[in-house]
Amino acid sequence: MTDMKIYDAMRTLRAVRKLRPDPIPEDMLKRIFEAATWAPNGGNRQPWRMIAVRDAAAKRRMGELYTAQWAPYAVNYAKAFPKLPGAEVEKHKRTLAAGDYLAAHMHEAPVLVVVCFNPALMAVTDAKQDRVSVVGGGSVYPAVENLLLAARAEGLGCVLTTLLCADEPEIKRLLDIPAEWGTAAMIPLGYPVGQGHGPISRKPVSELFYNDKWGKPYA
Repeated sequence: MTDMKIYDAMRTLRAVRKLRPDPIPEDMLKRIFEAATWAPNGGNRQPWRMIAVRDAAAKRRMGELYTAQWAPYAVNYAKAFPKLPGAEVEKHKRTLAAGDYLAAHMHEAPVLVVVCFNPALMAVTDAKQDRVSVVGGGSVYPAVENLLLAARAEGLGCVLTTLLCADEPEIKRLLDIPAEWGTAAMIPLGYPVGQGHGPISRKPVSELFYNDKWGKPYA
């Protein structure tokens, strides 16, 4: 078990899309999954469940579905390249290539974690707002982030994906997910090919935080 400082894990948690097929020790998986259970959630109802998919046939089918969703997404992603600065283009090309690799090799990842949720167990306080409801996710995605951070600390590669949510009906049939449960994400887990995690690029506090009121610079 790796004793990594939480700040170090957060600042180096990259989306790792190139994973080796090597099996993951069961005790390591249990530590990572337990970390997910510690996440905050509304009313402590934990309205989520996760399925660790290791069956080869199921992973193969999930890979096929993912590839079908990824192909048009990748085409649209590449259309933005001409509008980007030169240095940015190369960075995004690497991201696109890594995404292509994930789609082609997803079935080889030792574990695909499917995240499920039950709306009936959530206090969705923004349901009546004239916009997309997001509050329910606050009781699901913290558990996903805990899982990702724990995987990082253990030296595993991981990435949060949502493309398979577009194929939810088939995923539910494939994995026997009950009718009242939906899908929120899928996380491939495995040892990285190459470097794996490392420094991340994000907007600074000065752009993302305001002081007292919207638009007032944070000092």
